[in-house]
Amino acid sequence: MASIRVKDKSFDTYLSEALIQEKVRELADAINRDYENKNPLFIAILNGSFMFASDLFKHLTIDAEICFIKLASYKGIRSSGHVITAIGLDLDLIDREVVIVEDIVDTGKTLHHFIPKLHHQQPKSIKIVSLLHKPAATQFELDIDYIGFTIPNKFVVGYGLDYDGYGRNLKEIYQLSGAE
Repeated sequence: MASIRVKDKSFDTYLSEALIQEKVRELADAINRDYENKNPLFIAILNGSFMFASDLFKHLTIDAEICFIKLASYKGIRSSGHVITAIGLDLDLIDREVVIVEDIVDTGKTLHHFIPKLHHQQPKSIKIVSLLHKPAATQFELDIDYIGFTIPNKFVVGYGLDYDGYGRNLKEIYQLSGAE
């Protein structure tokens, strides 16, 4: 197992690039089936989901739009407990099929605070696609409609996920070393 260093922490390879890409294609296939003859709006949550959203969108064969919103709750390797909205949503959602694209759902707090704001805009439906889910960390129940990988409650970095802003550019996903 390969190890890397990001800032002051060691991480071990957890999910390979090939495995991630295979899962992204599977998720896109499921979404293509479910949204055939529809025109969903994908809302990608920045910063972490940018790589996942890009790869997912490449495999969509349906008509669809995408926009980005920035929500954040992490500082370092722990959730700050506060959800910060930095870039707002400026599209009309009335009667739209909405698919939220997340890199990871762990506590669920970010989406728990964001989804009610979307409901006020009266979309036809709201679904969630997340590459990663940490059920052991979940504090706010969410219905995640499409899950790539269920992972243990360990900090991960790579493929858009960061540690204090670093590591997003890695093609693989790495897990915090057991020694950390």
